Amino acid sequence: MTNTNADRETLRELADAGNEAALDRLADLADTAGDLEELSELLDEGSMHAGFLLTRRAKATGDLRELQRISDAGYEEAGNELDRLLKAPGDEQRD
Repeated sequence: MTNTNADRETLRELADAGNEAALDRLADLADTAGDLEELSELLDEGSMHAGFLLTRRAKATGDLRELQRISDAGYEEAGNELDRLLKAPGDEQRD
């Protein structure tokens, strides 16, 4: 039986060669490790899966700035979530 656990170096090489599944696997590993910096870098490289994982984290903590950053980096769903949170009733600012 073949070992299917690719090491990070191999995954990185494959991702750099355009393999989206390897990029997604790197994002999963970064998410599991709680490495938000790596996840952000992967998003900047075009990983929509990293965008999904970052959005899930930002949504859970209500981090509007992070949702905006993720949206600006190209993950549209973060912008949708940001809009939803900004329009939520009961969150109006009072003068």
